[in-house]
Amino acid sequence: MKRKIELLAPGGDVDSIKAAILAGADAVYCGLDKFNARNRAANIRFDDLNGILRLAHQNNCEVFLTLNIIIVESEIPALISLLNKLVNTSIDGIIVQDLGLLYLLSNYFKGIKIHASTQLTTHNTGQILFLNQLTASRVNLSRELNIQEIKALAELAHQYDISIEVFVHGSNCICFSGICYMSSVQSGNSGNRGRCSQPCRDQYVITPAGKEFPLNLKDNSAYSNLRELADAGVDSLKIEGRIKKFHYVYTVVDAWKKQLQFFQDENKLIDGSGTLSKVFNRSFSNAFLMGRIDKNLFIDNPRDHSAIRLAEINGGSSDENIEKAKGSIYDERTEIITMVEAKINPISIRKAPLVISISGECGAPLRVEVKTPDVSFVVISEINLANVGTPKLDYEVIFKRLKALNDTEFFIEKIELENLQCNLYLPFKELTSIKKQLLFELTDSKGFVDPIDLPVVKKPTDQTGKPTLSVLISSPGDLYVCAQTSATIYFKLPNCFTNDLAELITHFTIHKNLIPWFPSVLIGDDYRAAVDFLDQLCPQSIVSDNTGIAEEAFRRGISWIAGPSLNLVNSFSLLCLKEKFNCSGAFISNEISQMQIRSIKRPEDFKLYYSIYHPILLMTSRQCLFHQVTGCAKSYIDEACISQCEKSSSITNLKKVTFFIEKSKGNYHRLYNETNFLNTAIVTDIPDTFSGFFIDLSDVETKTRVDRDKLSVIQLFENLLTGDPESKNELDQAIRFTTNVQYLKGI
Repeated sequence: MKRKIELLAPGGDVDSIKAAILAGADAVYCGLDKFNARNRAANIRFDDLNGILRLAHQNNCEVFLTLNIIIVESEIPALISLLNKLVNTSIDGIIVQDLGLLYLLSNYFKGIKIHASTQLTTHNTGQILFLNQLTASRVNLSRELNIQEIKALAELAHQYDISIEVFVHGSNCICFSGICYMSSVQSGNSGNRGRCSQPCRDQYVITPAGKEFPLNLKDNSAYSNLRELADAGVDSLKIEGRIKKFHYVYTVVDAWKKQLQFFQDENKLIDGSGTLSKVFNRSFSNAFLMGRIDKNLFIDNPRDHSAIRLAEINGGSSDENIEKAKGSIYDERTEIITMVEAKINPISIRKAPLVISISGECGAPLRVEVKTPDVSFVVISEINLANVGTPKLDYEVIFKRLKALNDTEFFIEKIELENLQCNLYLPFKELTSIKKQLLFELTDSKGFVDPIDLPVVKKPTDQTGKPTLSVLISSPGDLYVCAQTSATIYFKLPNCFTNDLAELITHFTIHKNLIPWFPSVLIGDDYRAAVDFLDQLCPQSIVSDNTGIAEEAFRRGISWIAGPSLNLVNSFSLLCLKEKFNCSGAFISNEISQMQIRSIKRPEDFKLYYSIYHPILLMTSRQCLFHQVTGCAKSYIDEACISQCEKSSSITNLKKVTFFIEKSKGNYHRLYNETNFLNTAIVTDIPDTFSGFFIDLSDVETKTRVDRDKLSVIQLFENLLTGDPESKNELDQAIRFTTNVQYLKGI
């Protein structure tokens, strides 16, 4: 193998970063103490970042910073301040989820490379083109994809000089990343804010299938699939584990580095997972990658499996063998910890010292000599020193003008002024020029980027008008409402409708005012069918929860609205969609609170929408959720499962909270909250903000009880929007057992 593939390692704290570098990682991803999707990791301080960059770059290792959460409006000033600092570091890339941050980076911080986080749920070619418009240089694909799906995306990405990153080792999520709201709804800890409490790994009341951890997946490991990944065009192999300790990181990176090196040198692979089984794992599976998603991907135990694995190798998983294995694993890990500590403890992330010697006399230029541990250089002023003017050159003035050097991989250890005559002057402008020359030399000719001010989002001058009602249906049996209400009717298209394309087009041909709503996940042939749908129907407008379809609508000149699964929580995300993709309107995320919504400014000639009633979709999974719950006759998922299977069930955790599982024809498996979302208060809480409010009347079984037919429910919500004083009470009586906890708590 001649093409170099990057090994990308997790760095949850300084020790783990050191361990990854020493084990041979080509790159490390790490987060600061805010704005990143692993708040439970120790993370690093900004003050440590430049020292880490220096250490990594001395060892031919790149560093990518995770700013991969959605960012609310009140945080934008702090974000801009951080970006102004980062642009003058040698950071090799920033991993991003929020569309507003993508907008800011692509417009104002063009020197920073953008990596699209797996939180953006990228799984089709349209999404690659969408991210290319936002100048992403790398995309981390959804973990659920198989080799052929990865290959198709890599081929397109490489045409646009975009590299492809794939998770190859570590924890598997059961839900598509970025569209999981289970932790957010249950505990207020949003996965889109890096606070996931992992309720999917909780213990549940034992299911009919005899399982207590029905949502718990084995860990991912593609250790034996390196050849397939290389052939598919993958550029970076990503190891999960920013919450893991340094000895875990060292062990896993070391094993993968040896595999990569052996493949590079000998075109062969090391057999077996070896040491990978000796550190924390929940057993391993490569089911997603191999495209055979089966019941063996589950494991009914979220705890460390390493001792069980060793016991099985040594004669079986009896209690006696497991206890022996635990002792052996403990001893071996102690040896690893001791060995890695001995390697990382002597290594410093201290920045390199600068000794600055300043000399000059009246009528001559100022001479600034800088010495680092590695090199020395001299900068000469273009203006001669004078005995009149401002400012007077003393230690305080010089340090103040040069202190920006401390924001690099260096720090000012000493400023020597012995050879500078007293009472001399040099203009501020010239001192600033000297500072920039010094930064240019110290940052490998990158130079200094002046900070930008916080971009101002202007309040729109146009009025929202009286808000209208829109309704979502998902069953052909509900199409009758199109002719019996003035509300706008959306029809939710399934995840997989390759075989039903003609029938779906017929529905929209008959019902001229029906508007297509595209789901968040559209993979492979189903994405191509969705594009064919656009080409054949040529709709005037659509709603899309999928950025790939949004890109297709933009290129075809179709008016489109951004759906709630795009996680829009700030003004710059709205600007991004309007300016970059000619989006006509957007749904504000239901994760945020009243106060967080209030601060968002919509762009001019742009409509805002908000869902006031819907079943709360907690997760969408490519895995079969019935294997562990009710059992299933099939051991693996095939095309017929997706297109034909129609089931429902429920699970209950030990806190007596119930979740409803639904599998409808043409859709992936979905998990719903036990009660629906209902928030009538927002209609009067935040007036003159929304162009329309939305209700979802899809037939999803939850504990919420609706005592009216669908036309009557639509009428009640229309009455609410017209200001009928009795409508709220009538809705509360008609729709019982609901929640609006997200609106109250926010993120």
